[in-house]
Amino acid sequence: MQLKPDTLALTVMLAFMTALGPLATDLYLPSLPHIGAALGASPAAVQLTLSAYLIGFAGGQIVYGPISDALGRKPVLIASFALFNLATLACALAGSVEMLIIARALQAFGGAGPIILARTIVRDLYQGHRAGREMSMMGTIMGITPIIAPVLGGFLQVWFGWRSVFFTMTAGGVALAAVALFLVPETNSNRSRLSFAGVLESYKIVLAHKGYRAYAAMLSLSYGGLFAFISASSFVFQGVYGLDEIMFGIAFGICSVSFVIGTMLGTRIVTRHGFDHTIAVGAACLAVGGAGQWLGAYFLPQALLAIIVPEMVFFIGIGLVLPQSMAAAMAPFPERAGAASSLVGFVQMVFASVAGAIVGSFVGGSAMPLVTASALSGLLVFAVFIGTKSLRASQTH
Repeated sequence: MQLKPDTLALTVMLAFMTALGPLATDLYLPSLPHIGAALGASPAAVQLTLSAYLIGFAGGQIVYGPISDALGRKPVLIASFALFNLATLACALAGSVEMLIIARALQAFGGAGPIILARTIVRDLYQGHRAGREMSMMGTIMGITPIIAPVLGGFLQVWFGWRSVFFTMTAGGVALAAVALFLVPETNSNRSRLSFAGVLESYKIVLAHKGYRAYAAMLSLSYGGLFAFISASSFVFQGVYGLDEIMFGIAFGICSVSFVIGTMLGTRIVTRHGFDHTIAVGAACLAVGGAGQWLGAYFLPQALLAIIVPEMVFFIGIGLVLPQSMAAAMAPFPERAGAASSLVGFVQMVFASVAGAIVGSFVGGSAMPLVTASALSGLLVFAVFIGTKSLRASQTH
């Protein structure tokens, strides 16, 4: 028995598929300092396990969409789950930071498939603002992961050590793969011919759309700010503010609750007012939250709440901007949903990997590198939204 469109069960399954990426990152954040100590690696080297994940994820993003346009969603989905689970097991067994970096890149390459294909299945089944509403509903459900994962990761680290985190990821990946194999339907009824030239032509058509480029820019900038927080927060909260692993997980989870609030607001706003109105509210939250973090860290450098409170506003903005920008970018391409999803995901991840690596290289005894990245991200998203208004209006969805 397969899951049916317009059912909560299918929405939940797609949300869990998109949660695989946050799970693979957020669950091991409390362990980052301990991985360095266990493997004799510097913080910069450990940081590369995050950047390698994004690089592998970016590579997967560019591949899975066009292949699934030609071969169907389900066989590509199952293959990507298999790679994710094998690579995650390799992470758990890594004996050096170099091996862990390579395994993380392979883990990400596999993990990109379920996320890309979940978004593509949404585009196969729904159109316009209905797709935006589905993305927000998935984001709300997916938002449970970054709330729970760091807290669970903190307990796993304290009780069993960092390897237990990756064994837990493997168990979760195997369970999701089993459900996908038996319950997720095939939704691609208009398969294209797979060829390198055809893939390039699809990307060329997608990139030629000015509205697509505008939404992809906002998506990438906001995600860059999010990943700067993900990559640096464990070092800042534990190293600068003195939180232990469990308290760090709780602090991270508080910010993630704000993301869920943003996606819930987005579900309501997009149905009534459309993509751009929803993104406008989110861009304003990103700008206010990003600038607020910088001011808080500058004037009250010892007060954790001075960055946590504006970070919550920032995360509300992310919850509003990410799902709606993704849905708006893919809306004009029903025949190339896989290619549109892959390309925007590739750009998003490349930008985030660069942002994470830069912020990670400056992490030390201050929160300023983290909050500077957040401030730049929020202000640039707001600037792009204002600056591309006429461009987006000329190519409405």
